[in-house]
Amino acid sequence: MSAVDRMIQAIIERGADEALADGSAAIEAHHLLLAIAAHPEGGARQVLTSAGLDRRSIRAALDREFEHSLAAAGVSSAAFGLPRPSRGPDRPGQLGASARLALERGFATAARKKDLRPAHLLLGILQAQAGTVPRALALAGVDRDGLTTRVRAALTGEDRAS
Repeated sequence: MSAVDRMIQAIIERGADEALADGSAAIEAHHLLLAIAAHPEGGARQVLTSAGLDRRSIRAALDREFEHSLAAAGVSSAAFGLPRPSRGPDRPGQLGASARLALERGFATAARKKDLRPAHLLLGILQAQAGTVPRALALAGVDRDGLTTRVRAALTGEDRAS
């Protein structure tokens, strides 16, 4: 297995852990975003951190998005005291539609597979026009276009350093 394959696998495995903690049956784009925020490779994580998005703040934004979505349906999470998600016995092994699309978009931003970095995967997540991640980032006041520009700049810097 190549270094790139190990990196992708590590992010997907961390995403599976995030999905398990959420009680989710599949790994979705927001689980991959949390995984990238916790990934030891610094480029993508540093860009997120510079925008005020560490793993904890992303989790908080996702929680706000969930509450906002419930409220749009006329449900107040505070009024009902929803229980924490129950964990299934197994880690999800399947990628959901949003994760598959994010990976496809991310892979498309790299010239060659061997050039792939977590920042490419982050670009794939940020390029989504609809879904949980764009709603969560909007509610958190994040300038997605500005963040995308910063990710691209970080990738350009990594390319020059290679």
